[in-house]
Amino acid sequence: MRRWLGPVLAGLIVAAATTAAVIHFLPYSLMNVAIERLGQGGINRMSYGNLATPARQPVVRPSPDLAYSSCPYDLSAGPLAIDVTPVPGRYSSLSVFDAATDVIFVRNDVEAGGKPYRIIVAREGQAVPAGAEVIRTGHDKGIALIRLLLKDPAEIGALDAARRQSSCRVVTNPK
Repeated sequence: MRRWLGPVLAGLIVAAATTAAVIHFLPYSLMNVAIERLGQGGINRMSYGNLATPARQPVVRPSPDLAYSSCPYDLSAGPLAIDVTPVPGRYSSLSVFDAATDVIFVRNDVEAGGKPYRIIVAREGQAVPAGAEVIRTGHDKGIALIRLLLKDPAEIGALDAARRQSSCRVVTNPK
């Protein structure tokens, strides 16, 4: 029985180390896949996606009654300004995710009072505009995602110009 103890312990140690590595690295891998799929318009630029269909699902389980706008970001070039213009009479929300897939910010149109707003996403130590609403993160990369609720998928054409008023860009002169 003793000769099995060593291999069993070694197996348990390998299994524990593998589990810990997967738990640590999997969120980053998933975020890289999401950035690749949603970053068709480029990094630090807002993309205004088409509605999800059974044949076109850029993310897992997208809602067919939501119009998604996404901004994959990389803060290595500087802080990111996200400007959101809610569409009157429609529920919308902004969620910002970091590289570990953690939600670091959420605001919907009701919380914003239906008014446009700007947030700045920045790393610790990055200069930001005075008086700006700043969200600090410990990661350079992530995704900002705006969701706009549609009453009918056919209305996307009429609402597309309004949702394109939301944008993201690197802050070039934070003073």
